[in-house]
Amino acid sequence: MQPSMAAVVSLLLFVLLVPATTAFNITKILKAHPEFSTFNQYLTETHLANEINHLQTITILALDNSAMSSLLSKGFPTRVIRNVLSLHVLVDYYGAKKLHQITDGTTTTASLFQSSGDADGDAGYVNITDMHGGKVGFGPANTGDLNSFFVKAVLEKPYNLSIIHISQVLDSAEAEAPTPEPSKVNLTSLLSSKGCKEFSHLLTSTSAQKTFQENIESGLTVFCASDSAVKAFMPKFKNLTAGNKIAVLLYHGVPVYSSMSMLKSSNGLMNTLATEGPNKYDFTIQNDDESVTIKTKVVTAKITGTLVDEDPLAVYKLDKVLLPRELFKPSATPEPASSPEAEAPGPDAADGPASDEDDDVADSTSHKKKNNAAGLINGGGFLALGLTLCYCVLAAL
Repeated sequence: MQPSMAAVVSLLLFVLLVPATTAFNITKILKAHPEFSTFNQYLTETHLANEINHLQTITILALDNSAMSSLLSKGFPTRVIRNVLSLHVLVDYYGAKKLHQITDGTTTTASLFQSSGDADGDAGYVNITDMHGGKVGFGPANTGDLNSFFVKAVLEKPYNLSIIHISQVLDSAEAEAPTPEPSKVNLTSLLSSKGCKEFSHLLTSTSAQKTFQENIESGLTVFCASDSAVKAFMPKFKNLTAGNKIAVLLYHGVPVYSSMSMLKSSNGLMNTLATEGPNKYDFTIQNDDESVTIKTKVVTAKITGTLVDEDPLAVYKLDKVLLPRELFKPSATPEPASSPEAEAPGPDAADGPASDEDDDVADSTSHKKKNNAAGLINGGGFLALGLTLCYCVLAAL
């Protein structure tokens, strides 16, 4: 290979590999700073760490062990602590330099508490004010009070990650408000009251309801089709076997919690509650700016609304019923090419989990959770790896 060609390929590989370097592990980063060990611990326990790792641009207002001790002394349950800490995760980049160059000296920016949908009104916005003399104040935007102050910059990776040490917890009555325990949530009642009444009826008419309910506490994401979509699907649903009816319903559940921000920042395959042995029953999550779609190779459904998005339960409304390729013929409209093995002939060719007696779906839930934890992947890394191998082969010629 000519040196000029090698240089071109090397440059291409560099461009492809740079985006992968923007990924980070907040738990690993904070582990190097023992003064934030309690803060780091609760980012993990509240599942915020996983959500933070999926974000591309973020500023963390880190609380030292003394500030965390003050927060924990109030005896809040884990779900409330999650809300409080999510207020300290800003979905924009603020390095130390930017803090002292704020236009007009003050600004408001959204936190993860706001973007999650858990905050009422503008309670999830944070006010940042440059008070000059090196002093920068922080406080909930809806109170007007600046009760915490910039201490130092801990880590900066422009313009993706900034970790800033602030003096104390942001004082927010809304973030500290009590929230219902997830185990007490009645999923079918929630679905009925939020515009998924027909889907809820299908769950209650089968043993699928039990599987969904049992997975809430450990993490569950539900994609429920709208009432009109379910009604249009009913003729096909009635022709399915009892086992396949349950499989279709379980296909609308994922045994991990995925917030909207996580869905919007990731693309890739996800296993479902119906995934069992050789029956993959998976689908592809794809995002385009603010739009999130689910592709099954039979149908493409769009998320049209968020009913619940509060760890450990997320429920999203779809404009279509999800049809697994294991049970339905691929769509006639252009879809990504699938292998012959993935194209099942029709409803009678494969039978899903028929009941608790036939298949113990719960036994495989842990395996599905592990697969899904790494399932939302970016294909760019694999492309870069492939090109790297090609380069090595060509270079050896």
